[in-house]
Amino acid sequence: MVGEKFTLMQYSVNAILGLIDAQEFVIPEIQRPFVWRRSQVRDLIDSLYNGYPTGYIITWKNPDVKTKDGTVASGKHVLIVGQQRITALMAAVAGLEVLDDDFNKDRIRIAFNPIATDATKRFAVQDASQSKRQEVDSGYF
Repeated sequence: MVGEKFTLMQYSVNAILGLIDAQEFVIPEIQRPFVWRRSQVRDLIDSLYNGYPTGYIITWKNPDVKTKDGTVASGKHVLIVGQQRITALMAAVAGLEVLDDDFNKDRIRIAFNPIATDATKRFAVQDASQSKRQEVDSGYF
């Protein structure tokens, strides 16, 4: 019998955000672009906030895999499953720009209202009116 070829690891959301911040995730060139709608990003953040299961992330350590940006993986975590979720976290929590399916850079902002009495209103896709209201409330224009 040959030894295990994989290892099951459990990471907290904070640890995953740390890997994102350290730029440890890479997307292989075979992966599709980011296609989630903003409402799906909002729903992921809501699920994480409430402690609901959000699925697996499968990565592969292979230094020779070509990535979307034209480089090679060089020992980083190559995203096989979970690219949409990791990219959503990069956009909504880490504040990074993402490329949409037309290769346009975009920012996705999710508004959080901690005092909402209706749990379905706790998170919202931030639009221009919410951004302007936040600027006025905070004294910035």
